[in-house]
Amino acid sequence: QPPRPCEDYWWEWKHCRGLRHAFHHYYAHGELPACGRWRDDYEACRSWERGRTAAAQEALCESERARVMERQKYAPVWTLRKSPPPDWYLPLDQDKPN
Repeated sequence: QPPRPCEDYWWEWKHCRGLRHAFHHYYAHGELPACGRWRDDYEACRSWERGRTAAAQEALCESERARVMERQKYAPVWTLRKSPPPDWYLPLDQDKPN
């Protein structure tokens, strides 16, 4: 069974090709989005469902791994705390002059 339903890859490909998404991506990144990967993943997913081919399975799994690694490449902006600060229950210093 593929990691996602094949319709998800089709929807992502259609979304990526949309004018609104292309404009936003160009504004944010300075280049048009590369949508071919979603189309290739959709075709590999369909091939995997139809014929259970090992090549399609490996291509789709490798693409999903690359997508997960790309998402994990960026560190979070904020450092996460393990516990709240020791004085979290005290009132804020709004009344004090600076």
